[in-house]
Amino acid sequence: MDQDSRHSVSVAGVIVDDQGRALLIQRRDNGHWEAPGGVLELNEDIISGLRREVQEETGLEIEPELLTGVYKNMKHGIVALVFRCHITGGSLVVTDESKAFRWVTADEARVLSVQAFAIRVLDALAGTGYPAVREHDGVRILGAGI
Repeated sequence: MDQDSRHSVSVAGVIVDDQGRALLIQRRDNGHWEAPGGVLELNEDIISGLRREVQEETGLEIEPELLTGVYKNMKHGIVALVFRCHITGGSLVVTDESKAFRWVTADEARVLSVQAFAIRVLDALAGTGYPAVREHDGVRILGAGI
């Protein structure tokens, strides 16, 4: 298998508060508003990677509740597993990877984030009980998805 045909796997946590809002971070590298997350390390299991990424970007400890979506960036071959989560400890702090935080409603997520990342929050907040499966180009959703 050549390098061009490989995928990478990332994880993200849509942390939901008791008012039904989701936590977004503003990334330091590009200024975008997204749910915290990142690429899994090669020998890392999915849930440990999710917890590590969220803690590195927010200072929070979380517990995943439900896999809410599987998203593929068709341009870069990145498959993201997104989980709805709740906080179990820690406190919000800015880090080397995040420069601001915001608790948002679904409508606010639509305004702050590009479509490909806002949909992750919307799917997690919808709480349908099964994961959405969607493709995107890094900005826009491609096709209808399920």
